[in-house]
Amino acid sequence: MQLQLITAIVVAILAVIFALQNAIPITVNFIIWNFKSSLALVLLITLTLGILMSLLVSIPSMIKRKRIISNQKKKIQELEKNLQEKMENRVEVKIKEEESGLPLE
Repeated sequence: MQLQLITAIVVAILAVIFALQNAIPITVNFIIWNFKSSLALVLLITLTLGILMSLLVSIPSMIKRKRIISNQKKKIQELEKNLQEKMENRVEVKIKEEESGLPLE
């Protein structure tokens, strides 16, 4: 958690330095919109939109992966329970064998 915080602070400081060094005003033309802004702001907005789009694209695969992991954990629990039951049955059979002196299997 602390590493993420430190990384975020470093990235924020670098973004401020970038913005201060690239304060050149530019005009952005997109279809029917025209607006003037600093180069740094336009680039940071573009970067942010790119990050958001990549997150939106990756969310379905993250959800699918979590669902698969959840199903596998449930299956592991079931298998462990079955294994435990079989081991308990085997112990009971061995105890009965020892008591009777004859193999029961």
